[in-house]
This record gives sequence, structure tokens and C-alpha cells, in this order.
Amino acid sequence: MDDAIDGILEQWRRERPDLDLSALGVFGRIMQLSAGLTAFMERWCAAHGMRAGEFDVLTALRRAGPAMPSDLADALMMSRSGMTKRLDGLEATGLVERTLDPADRRSFVVALTERGRELIDEALTEHAANMQRMAAVLSVRERAAMEKSLRALLAADDAG
Repeated sequence: MDDAIDGILEQWRRERPDLDLSALGVFGRIMQLSAGLTAFMERWCAAHGMRAGEFDVLTALRRAGPAMPSDLADALMMSRSGMTKRLDGLEATGLVERTLDPADRRSFVVALTERGRELIDEALTEHAANMQRMAAVLSVRERAAMEKSLRALLAADDAG
């Protein structure tokens, strides 16, 4: 089954047969998939009254428990100021609360509120079903091979 990337590769083979652009098949499809998943997540999160970045913070708090804002920023690979802005919005909507850290009263600890926990549990249940539905086109063996391949690409990128 040919797709747009196959057409692009064919054009390059015709125009620049001296170049091996076969890796474009992998990376072009990863980019297309990433763009599609990002757009899907933005729409899906909006339907739940949040942005994708807010979903990331809520899921991080749900899986790891209360955390320092700096630890959340590190875990989500974002700036401290960006995390502060995100937490301000989540706190304003009643989904998280910040309290003084009893071990260091100069710092805050962020935790889900009951409302935040209910929202993320409901949303995560639906999100898991969405991911399973999207991945259902792959066999168990194909999924394992894809995970292994993507892990290798990510490790190579980290090393480079």
C-alpha cells in the first residue's frame, strides 16, 4: 500500500539516484505520525477542557504523586517559568494545589486536588482505550519490533 512518502521517495530516486534517501521512509512517516498524533491530542484534550501540556502535568502528578515544581519541569523537559505558568492555570481551575513543603518552607509541593484526580482518571481511561484502538492495526510482534526500533533510534539520537 503506497502512501505520500513512497511518492516522495520515487521522485528523489528519479531526481537524485546518487543519494540513498531510504531513511526518509522511516523518518518521514515518524514525522507524519507525530503531527497527526499531536493534532489528535490537542483536539482530545480540548474536549476534556484542558491542553495537552496540562494533561502531561496531571498525568505526571497522578503516576508519581505530589512533586516539587522543579521536579515536574525536569520530568516534562520544560523550563521552570513554563511550569509555573502551567501550574498557575491548573491551580486557577482547581485541578492542582500548591502547599508549602514541610521539609523546606521556601519551596512548594504540587498535588492533584480531588477534582484533578477525578478528571485525570476519567481522561486517562479514555486515552488508554484510544491508544489501544490506534495500535490495534499492529500485531503484538509488530508492536514489539516497533518499540525496539524506536528505542534504538532514540538512544542513537541521545548519543549523537
